[in-house]
Amino acid sequence: MSTTLKIQYYNTFILKKINQSWSSSGGYNRANAQYDWYVEESRIKGDYNGKFAGISPRAFLVTDNKTQETFGNTIIYSGIFNSRTDINETNQFSIANDITRTVDPSKGTIQKLYAEDTNLTIFQERKVNRALIDKDAIYTAEGQPITTSTNLVIGQIQPYAGEFGIATNPESFAVYGYRKYFTDANKGSVMRLSQDGLTEISNYGMYDFFRDRLSLSNMGSLGKLIGGWDIHNKCYTLSIQPTVGQETGEQAITLSFDEQVQGWTSFYSYVPSNILSLNNSFYSFSLKGDLYKHYSTVSNRANFYGVDNTSSVTTVFNAKPSMIKNFQTINYEGDSNWSLNLFQTNTDSANQIDVFSMPTTLADMENALLKNQFKAKENKYFANLINTSAVNQGEVIYGKEISGVKGFYATVRLSAKNLSGGGLAGTNELFAVSTNYKESSY
Repeated sequence: MSTTLKIQYYNTFILKKINQSWSSSGGYNRANAQYDWYVEESRIKGDYNGKFAGISPRAFLVTDNKTQETFGNTIIYSGIFNSRTDINETNQFSIANDITRTVDPSKGTIQKLYAEDTNLTIFQERKVNRALIDKDAIYTAEGQPITTSTNLVIGQIQPYAGEFGIATNPESFAVYGYRKYFTDANKGSVMRLSQDGLTEISNYGMYDFFRDRLSLSNMGSLGKLIGGWDIHNKCYTLSIQPTVGQETGEQAITLSFDEQVQGWTSFYSYVPSNILSLNNSFYSFSLKGDLYKHYSTVSNRANFYGVDNTSSVTTVFNAKPSMIKNFQTINYEGDSNWSLNLFQTNTDSANQIDVFSMPTTLADMENALLKNQFKAKENKYFANLINTSAVNQGEVIYGKEISGVKGFYATVRLSAKNLSGGGLAGTNELFAVSTNYKESSY
């Protein structure tokens, strides 16, 4: 059985349906379903003698991919908002206007935008760019940019020199004045963006530290990098949190960078979930969400989130590093409540000195000369170093009766308890640490 379909286009409607796959005897035949025809109206608007709808390009196209698309390297902006004139066009995205800007997709997605004066800083995963706001740049024949005012909301995009970005940690961003701080976990770096461009501040004596700590992000185990500006001490504070741990700081570490000394000066025992400064005060949120104001008291220091901590200072004595020395004394200038809990060289370690109370009478002072503790002399404090390490064959200087610890260099850690109540118990000032040593050829 075969059927021939003839369509007369001069008819306004063709309502006949021809179904070859259906027969009165055999029912529905799926094999012949491809020959089914459905004829619709062929005239535009159904008018008499109207124009035919022939085979021609469609007025609209339907894409096969109906899923949502995300453009991570594109910026789009809406209409204006003016509260004084009650103009609100924030829900309007006119395709007739040039309202999109795209950065280099090979540098990753856009993680953070920061508007400053008439510039917009764009932080990608592996690049930092600057976009002009309400102005554009034209270039001379020599390649020099000339800024001119236009009606563009986002003008020319100019990349900063240096292949650094903010990775996927926009929470590390902090700003003070014209200086912006952030981390690049992909390169194990802590960066500063200022008027002179990008600077890798993690290279200031801490390259190995940040390389090891920030490299955890490449294994997918890095939790957060919380950054903020400490307005009280004028320093950038960064909390490296590999995993979401407890507030004891066992798995996380918080430290600060001081611009005055161009170095990382302090390590802290608190682990914040957010850091901010407001009206010359420095605040942080604990992992539980409690708000804490730092530097609020002068008597109970190093108390974070209700926990008292011990302050410590670690230094290295490395004068004449190629020569063997015999370190004989340890001296410091500061308050009296400091104690020595580590004096270690590459070969020996000294007995711990853990005394917080100083002798008050002359008799106590004379007796204290025989003890392993700090003595007060001319507004300074000093202590003899008693070698209690095991005797090595061939050593000339050894034993508890002889003072000194031998080695090429020495690592020293001084600590002070932070007690409430004011006075010496609440103030821990340390101005200088030194040692007396004797050159040794053994």
